[in-house]
Amino acid sequence: MTRIVIVGGGLSGLSLAAQLAATDHRHPVVVVDDGSRPIEAMTWASWSDRPGLLDAAASRWFDRIRVHVNGRTKVLRLGGYRYRVVNGDDLAAVVRRYTGPLRHFTFQHGHVDRVEDDGVIVDGRHMRATWVFDSVIGSPEEPPVDARLVFRGWHVRSERPAFDAEIPTLFDFRTPQVHGASFVYVLPKDEHHALVEHTSFTAPDAPEDVTAQREALAGYLTEVAGTGGHEIEREEHAVLPLRSRQADRRHGNVLTIGAEGGLLKASTGFAYQRIQRDSAAIARSLYDHGHPFGLPEPPARFRLFDGVLLDVITREPAQLERAFGALFRYHTAEPALRFLDEATSAPQEWRLFAGMPAATYLAAARHRVLSS
Repeated sequence: MTRIVIVGGGLSGLSLAAQLAATDHRHPVVVVDDGSRPIEAMTWASWSDRPGLLDAAASRWFDRIRVHVNGRTKVLRLGGYRYRVVNGDDLAAVVRRYTGPLRHFTFQHGHVDRVEDDGVIVDGRHMRATWVFDSVIGSPEEPPVDARLVFRGWHVRSERPAFDAEIPTLFDFRTPQVHGASFVYVLPKDEHHALVEHTSFTAPDAPEDVTAQREALAGYLTEVAGTGGHEIEREEHAVLPLRSRQADRRHGNVLTIGAEGGLLKASTGFAYQRIQRDSAAIARSLYDHGHPFGLPEPPARFRLFDGVLLDVITREPAQLERAFGALFRYHTAEPALRFLDEATSAPQEWRLFAGMPAATYLAAARHRVLSS
């Protein structure tokens, strides 16, 4: 009998489980997770221009964003896109609506020791599977790390009404650029509460300066947001390796998914919507072909674009603001978001690249192509 094992009950594992349930996939599905990263504590934000299976998990939707780039603050409508916020507990609840009534879906607590071609080893015992979807162990041969994305976020309560509850700030460059290309992201809850996050792109071997990150956050809240004093209710932190080259996702009957499968976009760090599309494609392939490998291949040029940008900004951090300024220079954010979604044509891309230093990027592209 065909059996599917999903390793990891985080975003990618649950998204795939929901897609399998929605496509009327009848084979037994087991989701194995050790509970080391409770999904209830997680939150994701993303943009999309179309309905999705898990849209009911979104707690907030926005049709505008704010950016501060090249000395100017702009509020941009999103055109055909919407920006959404998904909390982990809401996501888990929506997934249960799809999988709960189906007896062939089970969720098992356990630690996956390793993944094998015919199954997984869970707490020392072999669990046989026809197909394994791995979001935890990862590929045995990973591509080199081009850069790191360093997040440090504060969930704050301000004394003054410092935040616009209807408009998130996608990036604000009014923060020091000493330790890499950096910006501040603000996701508001109401006028007094927000997640304020300092984000930096750094070289792979650059040391992390926690003090500088916290000083940058404190300075932003005081001098830019004007909180009049604030309380830090919770701090969150992550360091994500950014790889522009795609690893081989398939190893026998094993397919890596989620961030381990290269779904984290190297130039932005966003993965939520990419994981949704990938999960739907896997479910369709299983339903149509009886195997999960009939997945669409995105144009290779977007990985080249990501790699070139990382090469440039890790050497010249100031170039990130120039690049974002070029992408978001229109009266709507839709052209930039469509490019970041890898859904643009070559002529559209050349128009977006106008305003960037051509010689700098062409030299970086030439070096990357010749060294590959």
